[in-house]
Amino acid sequence: MPLFLLYGNDEFAISRKLKEFESGFSDPTTADMNTTRLEARTMSENDLNNAVNAMPFLAPTRLVFIAYPSVKYNKPDGRKKFLEFLEKTPDTAKVILYDTVEKPKEADKHWLVKWAEKNKTLVKAQPFFLPQQRDMPGWIIAEAKKQGGQIEPPAAAKLAEMTGVDTRQAGMEISKLLAYVNWGRPVRGSDVEAVCIVTSQQSVFDFVDALSQGNGKSAQKLLHRLLENEEAFSLWGMVVRQFRLLIQAREILDGRGNKDDVARALGVHPFVAEKTTGQAGRFSMEALEGIYRRLLRIDEQVKTSQITLDLALDMLVAELAR
Repeated sequence: MPLFLLYGNDEFAISRKLKEFESGFSDPTTADMNTTRLEARTMSENDLNNAVNAMPFLAPTRLVFIAYPSVKYNKPDGRKKFLEFLEKTPDTAKVILYDTVEKPKEADKHWLVKWAEKNKTLVKAQPFFLPQQRDMPGWIIAEAKKQGGQIEPPAAAKLAEMTGVDTRQAGMEISKLLAYVNWGRPVRGSDVEAVCIVTSQQSVFDFVDALSQGNGKSAQKLLHRLLENEEAFSLWGMVVRQFRLLIQAREILDGRGNKDDVARALGVHPFVAEKTTGQAGRFSMEALEGIYRRLLRIDEQVKTSQITLDLALDMLVAELAR
C-alpha cells in the first residue's frame, strides 16, 4: 500500500506518526537521500513527479511527504488531476499526505477522506483528532506510559486542567515531569505544581491582559520573555487556547453567567476560570471572533511557510495593541 492519509486537528499526534514513517528505514544512512518533503502550496508538478517517480537509492522505497494539499488543490479540476496522479504511484514510493480537518463531523465531507474511503485497497487513512477535555486525564496517563513512565490519576487531572486539550503542550509537560522524577516513580500532583506551566500560563494571562488594554510595549516584552522560556509552537498553542476559552466565556457572560458557570462549562480550574472571565469582560464578542479569525489565518500562513511563527506573533501584537 503506497499511499497514506493522515488528517485531523491533533498536530502533535500527526507529527509523531510522521516521525514513525521517517524512522522506518532499515538503514538510517540512506534515509535522507530517500526522503522528500513537499509543501503542497509551493510545489510544482515537476517537483511532485520527480519526488514520486524517482528511483530509491540503496533502499526498496522512497518516502514522499506532502503537507496540506487542500491549500493548493481547492478546485475540482486540480483535485481530480492530483488524485489521478497519486493513484499511479509506483511501488518504489510511499506517499504520506497530511491535512487539517478541524472537526470529526467534517471529515466525511473532506475530499481527501472521501477519496480514501473509495480507494481502501490503495490508501490507508488515519484520523487524529484532539481528545475532549473530559478524556485528557486518560490521554495523559497513556502518554506517560508511551514515554516510559507513570503518572498518578490525580496528577493527570491536575495537568489536564493546565493544558486543556493541547496535546503538544501536555506531551512536553509530561516529558519534563518524567525527567523531574527521573522515571523512578509515578508523577504526583505536587510534581505537577512544582514543574509545570503554571508560570507560563500566568504569563500568557498577563500577555492577553496587555493586549486587551492596548499596551503594545508590555505585550511585546511579555511575548519575548515567553519565547525565551517556551518553544514557539507550544506558546502558540497556549495563546490560541486562551482566546478560544475567551470566546466561550464571553458567550456564558452574555447569557448572564459568572465565573463559576465558566468553570463548570469549560471544565477548567477555578483559577483559570477567574482569569478568563475577567479577560472576557474586556472584549466584545465581535472583537474576540475577529481575533480568532486572525489566529486561524496565521496558523495557515505558518503551515504553508508564508511566515515564521515568531514574526507572526510579533505582528499579532502590533495589530491588536494599536
